[in-house]
Amino acid sequence: MTDTTVTTQFTLTPALANRTSPRAFSRGHVMTGDQLGPAFEAARWAPSSSNTQPWSFVVGFRGDEAFTTIVSSMASGNAVWAEHASAVVANIAELESEEGKARSHAIYDLGQAVAHFSAQATADGLIVHQMAGFDADVLTEALALDRRHRVITVMAVGVVGDIEDLPVNLQERERAPRVRKPLSEVASGSVDYV
Repeated sequence: MTDTTVTTQFTLTPALANRTSPRAFSRGHVMTGDQLGPAFEAARWAPSSSNTQPWSFVVGFRGDEAFTTIVSSMASGNAVWAEHASAVVANIAELESEEGKARSHAIYDLGQAVAHFSAQATADGLIVHQMAGFDADVLTEALALDRRHRVITVMAVGVVGDIEDLPVNLQERERAPRVRKPLSEVASGSVDYV
């Protein structure tokens, strides 16, 4: 795999500094629920507005029905590589309370939970690729979710595979340097990062 080391202005914890979103998954790796347990535990303890925890997840392991359902909802450009992941996860937000009150923070809170999942998974030697390239309406219906819940994103989870197994255009993207906006464009106010 290409070196994914990044240069940061400030030192980050390794789970954040090493986090990437590769598409090259090991086609032979078999994952268990226990291997994903710590990542879901991290998601469970993520912060949420008024401790509502408006998130849930549907997990599929390669070869099972949930996996097939989630992958079949993906755009073809994602399905071509995600089908080789060890697991796929549908990330679901509870957009309304049981009383019908809108949870305006639900998508943000789900994002926090997924971020915690990703950091823990990275610390445990797994890779996670989050994506929005899927049909949310189709997947929400296929998972028989009620009107209060919606699939917001999906993610593929596994271990690093061979970049050469990807289509050529994706191999190039995998080898491209990791870049981010300068910190000075991200944070402003009483800070002055150069």
